[in-house]
Amino acid sequence: MAFKKLKVCIFNYRAFDEAKYFTRISEELGIELVICKETPTLSNIHLAGGCDCISIITTPIDAALMEKLCEMNVKMISTRTIGFDHIDLECAKKLGICVSNATYPASGVADYAIMLMMMACRHMKRIMERGNIQDFTLQGLMGRDFADMTIGIIGTGRIGETVIRHLSGFGNELIAYSLDESEEVKKFAKYVSLDELLSRSDIISLHAPVDEKNYHMINAESINKMKEQVILINTARGALIDTKALLDAIESGKIGAAALDVVENEAGLCYYDLKSEVLSNRDLAILKSYPNVIVTPHMAFYTERDIEGMVYSSLKSCLLEIQGKENPWRVIK
Repeated sequence: MAFKKLKVCIFNYRAFDEAKYFTRISEELGIELVICKETPTLSNIHLAGGCDCISIITTPIDAALMEKLCEMNVKMISTRTIGFDHIDLECAKKLGICVSNATYPASGVADYAIMLMMMACRHMKRIMERGNIQDFTLQGLMGRDFADMTIGIIGTGRIGETVIRHLSGFGNELIAYSLDESEEVKKFAKYVSLDELLSRSDIISLHAPVDEKNYHMINAESINKMKEQVILINTARGALIDTKALLDAIESGKIGAAALDVVENEAGLCYYDLKSEVLSNRDLAILKSYPNVIVTPHMAFYTERDIEGMVYSSLKSCLLEIQGKENPWRVIK
């Protein structure tokens, strides 16, 4: 059976890194692209007219945009990210618009998380800031011995499992909490209850998606159960942490350090040049001011292999969906 050539509108298109992959993969798959470098809005969503699908990154797709897409007979939204909490799934389901996410090698995010753990343990933010002004003193920079620290991993999907496997050579005691337990993880870590993980871990690293059950799973109550001077790592989703509670715990000294690649309400901030702007996210501005908090702009995924994987899975899922074939990236139908 012959299929018409698939047409996909690519929003948030980045010429400096994604272009070569979009060009090659779209040609290989026989897909026609419509390019938009901007975030999808009500002002530019018309560019998707005549397209079967759209591809986006971590930009909100609310009910108003969804209704416009439905009017234009767009059949699927493909996000070039693992997470999909930025898409109104209930509205998509109601309107009959499919949603898919992306996959990419887990090592990029996993190794970045481990890097953040080590940087937080060794006060690397302060070391680098002092070095930039030629302050080479030692006072206040004594680190903690990484191998002696118990590390708790919340969420043992592909990335969480990879973090645990890569950490297994460092000699740490590894404990894990997940709704779905993995036999592979059990080779390297012990599954415990969430309360036990919170109370025993010197480092806690988050690798869970955001849903109604775990929204703000790190809050004042859960922080109170943690060790004094615990180190908190988040390379998953900002909404896993109640930022107000985090600020209070850092200022009280309960949390000894944090390293965050994601924060709440980061839409409109990440991937933009805002060096001459006043940040609209006050909590982020405060977090950045703390000497024991590392904040990076949602880039743990950012390696060549991961970008290629994101582009491929986004386009391939569009093709499979329109052809009526099994689509392993489909989130809802």
